Amino acid sequence: MRKTTFMAVLLLFTIRCSNISAQSLSAATIKKIDNLFQPWNSTTSPGCTIGIVRNDSLIYAKGYGMSNLEYGIINTPETIFHMASVSKQFTAYAIVLLASQGKLNIDDDIRKYLTWFPDLKTKITIRNLLNHTSGIRDQWQLLAISGTRLDDVITQDQVIKILSRQQALNFQPGDEYMYSNSGFTLLAEIVKAVSGKSLRKFTDSAIFKPLGMDHTHFHDDYTEIEKNRAYSYEKAGDGHFINSVLSYSTAGPTSLFTNIPDMSKWLMNFYNIKVGDEKTVTELTRKLKLNSGKEQTYAEGIINDTYRGEKRYWHNGADAGYRTCIAAFPGIKMGFIVFSNLADFDTYGKSRQLEDLFIKDRSAKPVKFSTVKDSSKAIIADTSGLKTITGDYIAEDGERFGVFSKNKKLYVAFSPADRHLLIKTQNDTLAIFEDPTVKFLFNVKSTKEVAVTEYWPGEQRELTKYVADTNRTDQQLMVYTGEYYSPELGCKYGIALKDHHLWLTNSKYSDTKLTLIGQDHLTSDFWWIDHMKIKWGRKNKIEGFEVNSGRVRHLLFKKME
Repeated sequence: MRKTTFMAVLLLFTIRCSNISAQSLSAATIKKIDNLFQPWNSTTSPGCTIGIVRNDSLIYAKGYGMSNLEYGIINTPETIFHMASVSKQFTAYAIVLLASQGKLNIDDDIRKYLTWFPDLKTKITIRNLLNHTSGIRDQWQLLAISGTRLDDVITQDQVIKILSRQQALNFQPGDEYMYSNSGFTLLAEIVKAVSGKSLRKFTDSAIFKPLGMDHTHFHDDYTEIEKNRAYSYEKAGDGHFINSVLSYSTAGPTSLFTNIPDMSKWLMNFYNIKVGDEKTVTELTRKLKLNSGKEQTYAEGIINDTYRGEKRYWHNGADAGYRTCIAAFPGIKMGFIVFSNLADFDTYGKSRQLEDLFIKDRSAKPVKFSTVKDSSKAIIADTSGLKTITGDYIAEDGERFGVFSKNKKLYVAFSPADRHLLIKTQNDTLAIFEDPTVKFLFNVKSTKEVAVTEYWPGEQRELTKYVADTNRTDQQLMVYTGEYYSPELGCKYGIALKDHHLWLTNSKYSDTKLTLIGQDHLTSDFWWIDHMKIKWGRKNKIEGFEVNSGRVRHLLFKKME
């Protein structure tokens, strides 16, 4: 009985001591903060840790919920979290520091340092890797397609092997922005090639030790024991949680381990620079420019934008059950940190709510569209041609949306929960009412042949209308069956006919049902291969298919004879 009482007192004492510098905030402000995280302030749920930085101090930090459910260990500001993609800015800064020392040039061809990377007959620069404009396919999706589950043990060497076999790019370097974790694995290897040290050792000596981040490192060996680490969870029903396994032995795009006090020192370095200088911070936060000249907010492993009228450097991350977000506001010398060990936790949303408590909104108020004046443009006087353009559309890369009418108005639906009113702007162009920069131009060749060009700032996509045909005979479906092999990944999938349906088969995964769209498109419920574009040869014979899905395009699987 005495032991139970002692443990209860100890737990209460620990929870009370999980605040840092709480006295610097008013009781009313602390209450508002606690209200934001109250749903996770429980001894039966995973939760989060938060930190608020002002000037040269961590003015508030606290833990909510549990870091380990099995052993009843609570989250505190000192709890170590896996950072997921928040790691990328540290990999990027390692590159920037090496460039400032004259040891590399950010506009160098990556093959200057990575001779093993295949010659794809085009220059890919270090800068392309830093700002996700390389066109290199994403490593996690390639691994998944090849049969590696993301909760398997994944090593740096394994990733390097799969990247060394790439035979094509998603697009020409600099033409587009497409998030690619592969680029940051390659950056880690460039750090190693140039400095002679692993990313872990280089960042430890060049960044973490000088900043006093004594509890921070790139965790490049999943078997290594890390004291005070938060475990990773996801929900499995009401009030029930399961382990969300993460066993990466990789570094570059992910795998940074740190806690709130250490991360606060990094945020301060954006405006009170101790590691690097103004030039290196400017380089890290330099917004990318596409070949077209269009500028985007992504910089080098970090996003550079404006929130509430203030410049903001931020990034979030998600691996297994870990969710992270950090944001620095250099103009007002503030920073906000939210780490969680629960997969459905919205760290970015909570970070914004914290920011709203401390940052006065100085942004120019957006011009609001007059509902009466502008939405009236959505009313269709002549509805005779609606049946021609309403329906479902699909693009070569698998992007899909539907167009439907209701009460003499047109809507576009990207998903059942993501629907938008369309208004007429000029000629035959339609635009989304709440965001007129997103436009649609329909091209009706016949009632059975309709295409649409989707425009958004600086980019466009072509889609064609299709009708899902569920009445195909087994004989018609048999054309698609067979074994398909990827020379690039060294793996194969089968397409089989069972119970009048096509199924995708693989030795590593359960069979999943395929949906045939028109003659050329197959879709599945697997996120890594949810769209395949059929490649037809002579005499209406299938030669193979391309995976055009997520962060992978034009990955060829040849049909085996």
